[in-house]
Amino acid sequence: MLSTETKLDPRVIETLERWHRVVANKDMGTLAEIVHPDAVFRSPMAFKGYESAAAVVLVLSNVIEVFEDFTYHRSFAGADGLSVVLEFSAKVGDRSLKGIDMIQFDENGLITDFEVMVRPFNGLQALGAAMGARLGHLLPAYKGS
Repeated sequence: MLSTETKLDPRVIETLERWHRVVANKDMGTLAEIVHPDAVFRSPMAFKGYESAAAVVLVLSNVIEVFEDFTYHRSFAGADGLSVVLEFSAKVGDRSLKGIDMIQFDENGLITDFEVMVRPFNGLQALGAAMGARLGHLLPAYKGS
């Protein structure tokens, strides 16, 4: 059920503002401060998530370098006040893509779950190839059960 009066938790708002600054400035040095130690990153290329803050920071720090012309367009808040969906567009090489970041926060405003979905398929393939070349040898160590 959709709520027309969804209000985000103030700590979530603060974290989202920090996240947008991290992305805008490509300043990944402060990213770990807003990610819960047990956070999970859910890739559009893999069924199982990558577990730990280190995995989340690793993936997001690399994807921000892979994406070109990255822009957020819209955001949607969950009825629980602790979740958001951010719509974005970007390019990977000559492929354009659209996607969403579905982010869950804990009661302290820390990111606990970061799930990404991307379309079209050729954009996802380009993203997967670029990220695989950068992180393919590192990510299996973070694979969830």
